[in-house]
Amino acid sequence: MKRRDFLEIAALAGGTLAATSLTVSDSLSDEAVLGSSAKHSSLETQITKEVKSSRIGFGTGMRGVQRQSDLTRAGWTKGIELLRFAYDRGIRLFDCADCYGTHFVVAEALKDKHRDSYVLVSKVWLRPGNLPELERLPPHISVRRFLKELRTDYIDILQLHCIDSGKWTTELAEAMESMEQLKQKGIIRAHGISSHSNASAEVAAETNWCDVVHVRINGEGMNMDGAKEDAVKRVEEGVRITKKIHDAGKGVIAMKVLGEGKMAHDPGMRKRSTRFVAGLDSIDVMIAGFTEKEHITEFIDNVYG
Repeated sequence: MKRRDFLEIAALAGGTLAATSLTVSDSLSDEAVLGSSAKHSSLETQITKEVKSSRIGFGTGMRGVQRQSDLTRAGWTKGIELLRFAYDRGIRLFDCADCYGTHFVVAEALKDKHRDSYVLVSKVWLRPGNLPELERLPPHISVRRFLKELRTDYIDILQLHCIDSGKWTTELAEAMESMEQLKQKGIIRAHGISSHSNASAEVAAETNWCDVVHVRINGEGMNMDGAKEDAVKRVEEGVRITKKIHDAGKGVIAMKVLGEGKMAHDPGMRKRSTRFVAGLDSIDVMIAGFTEKEHITEFIDNVYG
């Protein structure tokens, strides 16, 4: 990526980018990429008027399917140790979903913590597949079970999971109403979607119902929409849409920050991508799927170091 491309992405982001670049921008001078923003030195961020969180969240759904994920596959004891290690280092948002199967382990790890000291996110899966049972219950029914599994009276953020259609507000209108009822009763504090396409994210930006949106964004263009051969355009488009969502007054949770594990082989790439996302003024929280304690330490260092 050329210097001009980098600066154009920075302009789209609406803020200064912190010590970051794409892999293909290694030739950029330090002067072109170094910067900082006082906003991003804070350990807390306001996702919505009702929900405040740490800027880093623990994503429990790495390769999550059929109520299993890398966290559950690591084993009960290790999973609890990782979650408590993260909590003790200031990570206070825990991103769950029905299809990850992580409600139980998160509840056990946090059982002695004050409920108002952490944020719980969960997601409702309404598509075919990815759950053991065929029936898809409406959110106001499913959440009864979620609350028991999480050992809580409320869920901070509930999302419609893996939304990729640009017509989701029509297709999922009943589920949206079900979630709004939960919000009005105080059973959830905010709702929105986990977006898996630019089309669904564009609609989320324009939909009043959405309080919070999960978006796919990283500094390498991995697991993002667009032509495989043009990482720069994928990142540019991701930044543009993310800014549009944030400017509409909605909370933004960045996912796929490390390309869903695709950067595991390259510490330099992980650092660049993490700092890229951390430098975007449109991002409220960054989540990553940690499977080792050193992953947590590295991520925190890359954001704040």
